[in-house]
Amino acid sequence: MPVVVNPIKFGTDGWRGVIGDEFTFERLALVAPIAAKVLYDTYFSTVGSRTIIVGYDRRFMAEDFARVVADSVTAIGFDVLLSDSYAPTPAFSWAAKQLNALGALVITASHNPGNYLGLKVKGAFGGSVPPEVTKEIEALFTIGLPPVATRGKLEYFNPWPSYTQALEGKVDIRKIQDALASGKVTVFADVMHGAAAGGLSRLLGEQVREINSERDPLFGGGAPEPLPKYISRLFEVIKTHREANTTGLAVGLVFDGDCDRIAAVDSEANFLSSQILIPILIDHLTLRRGFSGEIVKTVSGSDLIPRVAALHNLSVFETPVGYKYIADRMLVAEVLLGGEESGGIGYGSHIPERDALLSALYVLEAIVESGLDLGEYYHQLQAQADFNSAYDRIDLPLANMEVRSRLLTQLQTQPLTEIAGLAVINTQTIDGYKFRLADNSWLMIRFSGTEPVLRLYCEAPTLDQVHQTLAWAKQWAE
Repeated sequence: MPVVVNPIKFGTDGWRGVIGDEFTFERLALVAPIAAKVLYDTYFSTVGSRTIIVGYDRRFMAEDFARVVADSVTAIGFDVLLSDSYAPTPAFSWAAKQLNALGALVITASHNPGNYLGLKVKGAFGGSVPPEVTKEIEALFTIGLPPVATRGKLEYFNPWPSYTQALEGKVDIRKIQDALASGKVTVFADVMHGAAAGGLSRLLGEQVREINSERDPLFGGGAPEPLPKYISRLFEVIKTHREANTTGLAVGLVFDGDCDRIAAVDSEANFLSSQILIPILIDHLTLRRGFSGEIVKTVSGSDLIPRVAALHNLSVFETPVGYKYIADRMLVAEVLLGGEESGGIGYGSHIPERDALLSALYVLEAIVESGLDLGEYYHQLQAQADFNSAYDRIDLPLANMEVRSRLLTQLQTQPLTEIAGLAVINTQTIDGYKFRLADNSWLMIRFSGTEPVLRLYCEAPTLDQVHQTLAWAKQWAE
């Protein structure tokens, strides 16, 4: 087979590209069977199965791309269970484990803009495969596979019932439903035109008020990412609700395009990222559910996370950015919760996979059982931990990969000793460069592995200081 000139590159979770450019039917038909073969080589000895789960989200022609995956995988002798509808990525991870499959191939581009599509590869254990597996897929892509005489069989399945049943068993679903029915809590779900559509309603009933639920491959001109700039409609809906309803709590839950990442909005229309939700969830799950275990955070996670963990005598393990590193830890340690600043949160009592619907249920349970608005809950935790801070992040496009290389060389050869007028007291290089400053605030500089983008993260005592530090970092980069 001729060598493929244009290789593929997996990022922190999957291979993604612009539809019709890098991401095409032809390239997908080449990579999917290779991914299936590597899943077989990696997990067959554990599961003894030749079945691959194939699923998809609601992006442009996602079901058509999924059919190409199914056809190309059956063509080399593997059996395929192809989803009969869109569903959250974690539903397919759950199906891989629950149905004893080799793994799952999911057509999704997660939070990327609408002109992107991609392929996520999940292992038999129910989570993202480790880097050595994706590296093997990349290597084999340039070689190809020999033809196989016997085709596998193709069957369809509904991924929703088993998945939602599993989630229902992890919370007091009746108590949440009663709170919604009585008006004690009003829930708005911004599904961002993505695969979370209908999810909370399946679990909690029609009292869930869903917005942006129609399929829109252009995502309203934005991107299905749980960030303030993309959820203006949710802010307006909650403000209007608050003006008309002075009793009861309101919460907005925001899901990314394939429903594995979450953010929230409180009754006062304040945005709450996972930097805020993770400490709340740690407190709720230990205090009211009696959970224990290690807390796993990425290097970009808030300093409040280890402080709240300390309140409950829980140890903390830190990883590079990317949920696959958290999943790796979940496979070898007793983990209560693992989370990343971009919205991915998973639980040791579930599968080693971030799951936004399960996180939403736990958040609602925390509100119902504490009687606190999310913002109020967060402020109470800050007081208990004696820690107040603000956080923000910006993604800075660079002119090209050469600029990226120059900045990286500069960081390596000319280490920063002062940032925005504050001395650097410690530098961490587990993933990028995280600079701890004299007032205990921090700035993290991290480069995208696949595109000319510089990611800048900062946590400091005030939002003004955060923005000043990020502005300094932006000026340094430019």
